[in-house]
Amino acid sequence: MCGTRGTRLDAGDLGTGLLDAGDLGTGLGERATLVQFSTAFCQPCRATRRTLAAVAGMVEGVAHVEIDAEASLPLVRRLGIDRTPTVLVLDAAGRVVTRAAGAPRTADVIAALGRAV
Repeated sequence: MCGTRGTRLDAGDLGTGLLDAGDLGTGLGERATLVQFSTAFCQPCRATRRTLAAVAGMVEGVAHVEIDAEASLPLVRRLGIDRTPTVLVLDAAGRVVTRAAGAPRTADVIAALGRAV
């Protein structure tokens, strides 16, 4: 399930509807939310955590939420998450605007946020 360097963050086939605080276990960011699905022993997940936390710290109104994929199997199945890390970029309403599997580059995350805000 654990992946390596990711594909670029793009819109692709999102078909996931809206995510809310009940799905995420916390509130959405004011402008956007970076959602990371991880597993405990996933090395790329650690790098992704650092990247997304740094971007969320740089961009006002953006939250970073990390979800343990193994502990959230119903949500993982609903969203079709099949490897970690998987990153979803949500707009302020909780709509998935971008999705990618693997560890993203900082520049790609910032560009994806441009589509969400």
